[in-house]
Amino acid sequence: MGSEQAEPPPFAISADRIFDGYRWHNHALILIAGGIVQSITSRDESASRWSTEVMPPGTILAPGFIDLQVNGGGGILLNDQPTPDAMRAIAQAHRRYGTTSCLPTLISDARAKAIVAIAAAKSVAGGDGILGLHLEGPFISPRRPGIHRGDYIATATMEDLDWLGELSAVGSSMVTLAPECVPARFVKTLATSGIRCSVGHSEATADTLTAAVDEGLSGVTHLFNAMPAMSAREPGIVGVALTDDRLTAGIIVDGIHVDPVVVRAAFSAKNRNNIALVSDAMPTVGTEQDHFELMGRQIQLRGGRLVCENGTLAGAHLNLASAVKNAATFGGMFLDEALRAASLVPARFLGIERHRGTLVAGAQGDIVALTPNLEVLTTWVAGNRPQSVPNPERG
Repeated sequence: MGSEQAEPPPFAISADRIFDGYRWHNHALILIAGGIVQSITSRDESASRWSTEVMPPGTILAPGFIDLQVNGGGGILLNDQPTPDAMRAIAQAHRRYGTTSCLPTLISDARAKAIVAIAAAKSVAGGDGILGLHLEGPFISPRRPGIHRGDYIATATMEDLDWLGELSAVGSSMVTLAPECVPARFVKTLATSGIRCSVGHSEATADTLTAAVDEGLSGVTHLFNAMPAMSAREPGIVGVALTDDRLTAGIIVDGIHVDPVVVRAAFSAKNRNNIALVSDAMPTVGTEQDHFELMGRQIQLRGGRLVCENGTLAGAHLNLASAVKNAATFGGMFLDEALRAASLVPARFLGIERHRGTLVAGAQGDIVALTPNLEVLTTWVAGNRPQSVPNPERG
């Protein structure tokens, strides 16, 4: 397990608005003991034994954000350094943007590197803001590679379950794959072992995808990207994703990967309790750098876009706080829906909603404090504030 800070004494946080993942509480206190949420109560019911942090006027408290797809951050790319220290550094880089837990993500690479990443994630999952590991590939369609290198894309065999199945012991983990590129029962075997399977970088037909969903596939990786468009007679991945409530669809809401009009259309068509905001973040997040190398290719940050030499998008220069703000502005989501899409929805997808993604009694005290303009003030993980951020006055 990863290292954690010492358990803080019981305390309360007072804020004008608290969203617990389900509903709003106005002018309320959240009570935390042993790093666990005890209750949310009105300010006038605060017991004198609770030392209280009073947040600035207008502050919103919400469940800490959970990012299912984080390739890098703070100048680090997981594919370059699939180590425990790199995973911790990536998670720390995103914490300033309200992300209190995440899945470090390894895109298609050599099998040996994936095995190293699995071992590294196993050693830290459950601590330091790391829930598990996301393997995006290598069993994806060579016809929808995106920025993935073609020489690392592979067609799965049942023997691949021997090493890939090790993910079942790595916290809450997931695999992005193309259902048409894996053998029968492949998805069912992974899903039965507790590994979340998600369709992505795929040209699966609606029938092929539905069959995979019947076997236990439950996610869609970056909806609309690296998949065919829906048409009148070929609904494909998009059509199934928007209509099948068994699927949780991740979506990159940066205004670049998906046009705002298409974002609004998706939010209108699909049950919003099954839409998760993801960053697909790259190393530039949390830094001033405007370029990096991705597996031998130079990636440039131009006008908010991360692109390689031929203009192909290479992940995103995005954090979840910005994604929440975008979803609540040009995406047309209500604020509670946007906050839920960055917390409870991904927690539910991973099967950890009893402990993460909400601020109800018994949940871990993972909290983000936001200004009325949805800028991040600070975070708490298991009741701990980041050491680099001074505590507000206690009253």
